[in-house]
Amino acid sequence: MAAARESADFISRAEQTNVGPHTVDQFRADIQRIVTTYPNRPVAPTFVEVKHLRDRAFVLLDGRQYPDQTRDLYLIAGVLCGILANASFDLGHLSAAETQARTARLCAELAGHHWLLSWVVGTQSLIAYWDDRPADAVALARSAQDYTPESGTSGIRLAALEARAHARMRNAAAADEALRRADHAREQVCGDDEIGGMLIFPEAKQSFYAATCQLWLGGGDERRYREAERLAAAAVGWYEATPPERRRIGEQCLAMLDLAAARLARGELDGTADVVQAVLSLGARRRTDSVARRLGHLGSQLARPAYANSPLALSVREEIDAFCRTPANLALEGRE
Repeated sequence: MAAARESADFISRAEQTNVGPHTVDQFRADIQRIVTTYPNRPVAPTFVEVKHLRDRAFVLLDGRQYPDQTRDLYLIAGVLCGILANASFDLGHLSAAETQARTARLCAELAGHHWLLSWVVGTQSLIAYWDDRPADAVALARSAQDYTPESGTSGIRLAALEARAHARMRNAAAADEALRRADHAREQVCGDDEIGGMLIFPEAKQSFYAATCQLWLGGGDERRYREAERLAAAAVGWYEATPPERRRIGEQCLAMLDLAAARLARGELDGTADVVQAVLSLGARRRTDSVARRLGHLGSQLARPAYANSPLALSVREEIDAFCRTPANLALEGRE
């Protein structure tokens, strides 16, 4: 009888759960709204909202729930940490972005969710690329291919990330081969991405990643610069065709900066200035560190001796400097 009472006590404990019937559904609805609107909203307020949701998920995971609910919560926490990794990256905090991505990866593994795992490792590759570690970016993108799902655009993203990192290391053969794999993966896409929104890798983004590759590999090759201009212009066209409320502002700015860089490499200062001024206007709506860094690089190119006597080059450099003096994370200052 004592043993029976112990078993009965276990039943009462095992039946307890801190996850109500609508908790997971509400998390999913919040996540869907955030991943849909993230690319079009200022980063800092989104960061604060996502952190609040992540904290709630962590509190629930510290409690007791059924195994299926625990897996759901790990998936939710993984997506939210992945978004925080992306937001930390956009705000210019690469170390914090790495930590968030590492946590997201663990949550994806605990949830047994390959699609999220593939996306998170891709995000780690992205962070490594911008952190001046292109070899790590290649290794991470390749490692994620082992669990890339058949549906959705994850495989395209990984190949494009790998191509861009190879191009940064000036490995033209490897970059071109990875770009071909990205094109092939696009042709083979079947079904939608599981979560969607900011986690989708659209054709426009693939096109401007390819443009970036051509710029890295240019080295004075006019054909590479012309191809970069063509690819970047195509990407900009795709973004501009998107309804304003769904436009990916940061990505569009980066595509436009690739277009400006390609024109500058071909000596078209007027065309470069036009694009840069458009980026300064659009980018002010949603500041990100990557756009500021790319603008700063372009400003450095305009400081070369070839443009020393150009009033237009000087004017554009001054506008870039003024833009870059406002940090992407200004709205977070003063918050704990």
